[in-house]
Amino acid sequence: MRLATFETATGPRLGVVRDATLLELPVDRGWPTSMRALAGAGKETLDELRRWSEVASPDGGLPVGQVRLLAPIPNPGKIVAIGLNYADHAAEGGVEVPARPLVFAKFTSSVIGPGESIAWDRALTDRVDYEAELGVIIGSRARLVGRSEALEHVFGYTCLNDVSARDLQEGDVQWVRAKSLDTFCPSGPWIVTADEIPKPDELRLECSVNGELRQSASTGDMFFNVPTLIEALSHAFTLEPGDIIATGTPAGVGASRKPATFLSDGDEVVVRISSIGELHNTCRVRGRPSTE
Repeated sequence: MRLATFETATGPRLGVVRDATLLELPVDRGWPTSMRALAGAGKETLDELRRWSEVASPDGGLPVGQVRLLAPIPNPGKIVAIGLNYADHAAEGGVEVPARPLVFAKFTSSVIGPGESIAWDRALTDRVDYEAELGVIIGSRARLVGRSEALEHVFGYTCLNDVSARDLQEGDVQWVRAKSLDTFCPSGPWIVTADEIPKPDELRLECSVNGELRQSASTGDMFFNVPTLIEALSHAFTLEPGDIIATGTPAGVGASRKPATFLSDGDEVVVRISSIGELHNTCRVRGRPSTE
């Protein structure tokens, strides 16, 4: 299933996207009303929802193009991000692939949805970069899990852009501020449930800026695949339903181009992942460059 969070006059609601139609979840069935809660609701609830969506009449739905989709999980418990997880990306940056997953956090206040603007102030940063990534949504509590059982804890997958302020990243040494500015974690347009993506290491991942293809790779190129990441992370801390893992980006980021090419006002960034969809965002820049 493709599960979306969308805006209504009374607040965010959940829906199932079937073909080009969004079917709003009925309120009289006792189903969760937030994606984070739905992620942890369990297999029986998902199976019931799937059966309903298969027989629901599309006449009662809305065209997806007429609905404002929000980030699938607007309020994740945490966003755990992985750095240098593609060998070609490490090579373009002149560093080695880490011996173990390189883990950092993105603040949840950075989350935005499809169609929203990636925005920043020139006085704070003028070297903003894109990073197309596969987002993994946790569906059940994971602590000290093994690789063989790791995918059992996955609710689904989405497109994610780990937007990065390279000047802040270099100046701070650690990465949290540079990766966590407001609007620096676009995700969406929806979540595809894990049953429809049994092999998350066989997806095509791409990023385009203004129609120019900048990144193109297979998720099979990840140095640490999804089960390995879940195993490693769950041995460090507990993963909860609705948590997001940003699994790393391949080569082709703007900082490594010759010359370096960073995002500008009005640029459209599109992250595409096969079997999931496309995430579109436009850049908006405020203010004047810093004179420091």
